[in-house]
Order: sequence, then structure tokens, then C-alpha cells
Amino acid sequence: MFLRSYKRKKNGKWHEYFSVVENRRVANGTTVQRTVLYLGEITSSQENAWQKTLKVFDADSGKHEQKLLFADQAVIPESEVDSIKVKISQMQLCRPRSFGNCWLACRFWQELGLDEFWQERIDDSRCDISWSKVLKLLAVNCLVEPAGEFYVHRQWFDKTAMDELLATDYRIASKDRLYRCLDRIPEHKDDLCKHLKSRWEDMFGIEFDVLLYDLTSTYFEGLCEQNPKAKFGYSRDKRSD
Repeated sequence: MFLRSYKRKKNGKWHEYFSVVENRRVANGTTVQRTVLYLGEITSSQENAWQKTLKVFDADSGKHEQKLLFADQAVIPESEVDSIKVKISQMQLCRPRSFGNCWLACRFWQELGLDEFWQERIDDSRCDISWSKVLKLLAVNCLVEPAGEFYVHRQWFDKTAMDELLATDYRIASKDRLYRCLDRIPEHKDDLCKHLKSRWEDMFGIEFDVLLYDLTSTYFEGLCEQNPKAKFGYSRDKRSD
């Protein structure tokens, strides 16, 4: 669909009227035009708004498509200082990346106050990339698409917009950096539990005497003869080994 204007002289003065017109393909293969809506006289700003919002029905695909903001032959009004002509047919989608779910996970992290918590404990001024950001990357992956560190390094990081969300580059996902980050966490386990408990109370007004929380399954590979904690027992994953 597009706007069509025609002028009419009335009482010695020219008036410009507008209609919404669509192209229709007929049986013999030719295209005819049909008036869909008569707009009458409209202001220049109204005309600009119509130009931007009209959709075109493609008879071949059977779908309504948003066409150019301005037709190729149209002259962009001077008032539209931020407007450009766009050829939709020549646009390409290159390197699509996941953003929304990663942004939401980062928002959760911020609401829990974990940026400040980890910055105080594991960041090192001598490092070019802060360890708290590396840990945040790993945590977002666990929430969005749980996988191992090697997968984050090889595939997942490049499929997401985490570089933009963390204001960093691909170096943050180097496999050695991801593994080394995990070594910095265990000593802060008790502080982390206390921090999350405090945030949970503050955010939801929770009061309780005993707090129970579930853990993921843990198991050992190998005989582990030197590890007194490695014993056969009940397996929720139904593993007999």
C-alpha cells in the first residue's frame, strides 16, 4: 500500500487530497490499483506518519510486509532529519546473537548485589579483565544454557551479546581464564551464602527459623581411594557406579 495524492481546484484555490491505494494483481498478470481508504486533506506531519506506517500486501507470498520507510523514488521531507532510505530486499542478518535472556540474567545478578560482592573479593587490579565479570559470564551461562566451560569458550560466548553486556571482548571467554576463575570461588562460599540469605530477606521480607536448600548431584570419577568422602551411597541419578 502507498499514499496517492491528487489536486483539485476549488473556489480558485488548489487543494491536495490523499488516499491509501494498494496494488492488486489480476488474472491476466497485470496490476491494478484499488483505493482502500480516502483520507481527504491531511497535514504534512500526518502524511509523514502515514508514509512510515503503511504496509504492503505481497500477493506472491500472501503476507503483509513492512516496506521502505520511503519509496525509492520518494523525496524525504526536510523535517525528517533522522530519516534514511532503506532497501529491505538488500538487507542481511549477520551474526545474530542472543540478548534478552542474557540481559535478564545480568539483571538478576545485579539485583542480588553480586557485582559488588565479588568485586570486593576476587578482583585483581593487575588483571586486564576483572574476575568478577568472568564469574558473571559463567553464572549467566548456567542460568540461560547450562554447559561446561569449554563449550562457553568454543561456542556459547560468540552466540550471545555478553561482550556488550559486560563491556569486554572475547578474551574473557578464554578457556584458561574460565577454569582459573573457578579456583577463586570456594573460599568465599560461607560469605556468599550469608549474602544471598540477607538479600532474600530484604527483597521479599522473609522471616524463618530454618532454611533448607537443594543441592545438585555430586559424584566422583575413578576409584578415589585416597578420598574419604568418595563412598558408594544413594544416587538420585540412579547411578550404580
